[in-house]
Amino acid sequence: MYLSKDEEAILNGSRGEAAATAMKLLVTIGEIFDAQKLIPVRSAQVSGISYKTIGEEGLEFIEEFASKGAAVNVHTTINPAGMDMENWREMCVPEDFAQKQKRIVSALQKIGAKPTCTCTPYLLPERPKFGDHLAWAESSAVMYVNSIIGARTNREGGPTALASAVIGKTPLYGYHLQENRKPTIRIHVKANLENELDFSLLGYYIGKNFPDKIPLIELEKSNLNEVNLKALGAGMATSGSQGLYHIKGVTPECKERVFDICERITVESCSLSEVKESLSEQCSPEYVCIGCPHCSIDEMEYISNIAVKGRFKKRLIIYTSRHVWSIAKRRGYLDRIINAGGRVVRDTCMVVSPIEKIGIGEVVTNSTKAAYYLSALSRVKTVLKSLGEALEYARNGN
Repeated sequence: MYLSKDEEAILNGSRGEAAATAMKLLVTIGEIFDAQKLIPVRSAQVSGISYKTIGEEGLEFIEEFASKGAAVNVHTTINPAGMDMENWREMCVPEDFAQKQKRIVSALQKIGAKPTCTCTPYLLPERPKFGDHLAWAESSAVMYVNSIIGARTNREGGPTALASAVIGKTPLYGYHLQENRKPTIRIHVKANLENELDFSLLGYYIGKNFPDKIPLIELEKSNLNEVNLKALGAGMATSGSQGLYHIKGVTPECKERVFDICERITVESCSLSEVKESLSEQCSPEYVCIGCPHCSIDEMEYISNIAVKGRFKKRLIIYTSRHVWSIAKRRGYLDRIINAGGRVVRDTCMVVSPIEKIGIGEVVTNSTKAAYYLSALSRVKTVLKSLGEALEYARNGN
């Protein structure tokens, strides 16, 4: 891979040991994927922030990287932590876990990353634009910015995203190249997609059955909005390895283009029902957990409007970013939810927090991503319901 004189100098230590380590990692990745050169990125999103998922080794790596003088060179945001960074005691997070989580976020702040602690960085004010090159590691966010915005990023790992944040560049390969962004399978959807759970199920179905293909989705009937598109990509990223999808006539890279695609499949409602059954268990959870990916302000408004109808009989926990939390507080949404007995938690989510250690063994959720990872990481049983159904369950208690 070609390196400029400045890049060679960084590799040889001109900007210190941490930058040399970051450059070495990017060069290694670039050579593996036959990248011709490095290209500048507008921002980086670093995953692997929760102490639950990275443990002692991850904590030591980030602290050591910071101690060697690592410093970000572009706007850098971070994924959800393992707890609400301010109100972790209210979550009953163990003291030892909390102290180690604080050390991780503190080390990242020392490097220069913004403590955004969210999996939806595209909802922050610094939203990427069409054609921007990025180095993002959160898989659901990669799906969103590639597909809905038309920005360009590969599905980075936490270390490579951090390396790109320090260098300000990423190897030119994969989804950064136009020829790798074309759809490779046509997905005709006959199922009626009414809510965010239906979109989440469709995404999970596509990812599971066609994990390495870029789908061109054709919808007969749909209710397209930001919430549903967010759910579609998150579901697909959970079960598949792709980082991009197109929707005919909707997403920016296929609005006016015609693609010659040989492989075509049809998705009926029964296929989505089978996914739902495979991720649901027979139980009556005491907890209803919403916010995987983090709730948007539109979702917060919807939940607050349900909350004014009466107190929740089940324990409702809403997860969102601190950015959306602040807007929701200013608009009065938080007070409505809290006054009805709900809880709104920021900086973390049900997947990366130590949910099993704080006594939660069964939950209702509206996310296939949450259902999959709650079972895989925490052995928590889940029941899938749409947001509307989940809130009614929380209100009525059954």
